[in-house]
Amino acid sequence: MLLGFLDYLRDAVLAKADGVPEPQIRTPGVDSGTNLLGLIKHLTQVERYWLLEHPVTDWAATFHPAVDESAEQLLDAYRQTNAAANEAIATCTDLTAPGPRPGGRRAAPAWRWTLTHMIEETGRHAGHADILRELIDGATGR
Repeated sequence: MLLGFLDYLRDAVLAKADGVPEPQIRTPGVDSGTNLLGLIKHLTQVERYWLLEHPVTDWAATFHPAVDESAEQLLDAYRQTNAAANEAIATCTDLTAPGPRPGGRRAAPAWRWTLTHMIEETGRHAGHADILRELIDGATGR
């Protein structure tokens, strides 16, 4: 059930980027600089950190796609990360057991906490993506 909710939200985030051309996909929609492509880059790093144990040294940088990172590359990276994360999740046989140790932490949170956190994080940014997409071209909905 938890994976189903996470997958639904991942798909919603990807749907918000569907059909958005350059440069709009990376154009900030708000004063903070938040943009659709940056949200997707950030969510990729979040999944890599929490589910695949990749270190992240600068969270703020994860929101900013580099000039040489294309939308196609970052969308593919998100999809590939989702698939790898789902493989890691598939190894879980007990939601109370320790999950991945993000960033090499000494103690790992339980799988249930990690999956719930991923749903919360992805849901929050899916909402941001909804607003950004509506600002770009008026598209609303999932």
